[in-house]
Amino acid sequence: MSVWTETPVLTGRHVTLRPFREDDLPALVEAAREGDLWNIFYANVSMMKVPERWLAAALKERDVGRALLFTVETPGGEVVGTTRYMRIAPQHRRLEIGGTFYATRVQRTGVNTEAKRMLLAYAFEVMKTQAVQIRTDALNKRSQAAIERLGAKKDGVLRGHQVMADGRIRDSVVYSIIDREWPGVRANLDYLLGKHA
Repeated sequence: MSVWTETPVLTGRHVTLRPFREDDLPALVEAAREGDLWNIFYANVSMMKVPERWLAAALKERDVGRALLFTVETPGGEVVGTTRYMRIAPQHRRLEIGGTFYATRVQRTGVNTEAKRMLLAYAFEVMKTQAVQIRTDALNKRSQAAIERLGAKKDGVLRGHQVMADGRIRDSVVYSIIDREWPGVRANLDYLLGKHA
């Protein structure tokens, strides 16, 4: 198995990340619909309103080797979200964690912290990345706070970075964690996870 091309199964106490299957799509649509999550205009969850388009884009990135897609499950096997490694660049030993959303009912639980802990551990300890990037919309203050709580450092803002489906021009806030920072970030994530024990 090539660690840069095969999606692993990552299992923790609060959540399991496993390879995405196309039959996960209806449950992901329901997770996006929950709490009207997909109507938050600055979150990419709105793409789930046209699930076939989301699926085609996600599979295209996976099939050209630029993404590894995960389905997020509770310990009971309930699908509650998705995340991915994206913008994979093995020649530069870097990637991005993104395309993430969770059903409203599991937000502010240990799900996101543990998912990021497992994704970062696999990236730094197995894939031997030298940098992991995370981006979010400049308007998404909640996401920025969550990324900063993980221990990522803000690299800057890409102004006029993307034209969104509704025509809005998005500024993206870029964060990263580099390999020498990982031990401290890991200790922080373990501390945060201890609060959800």
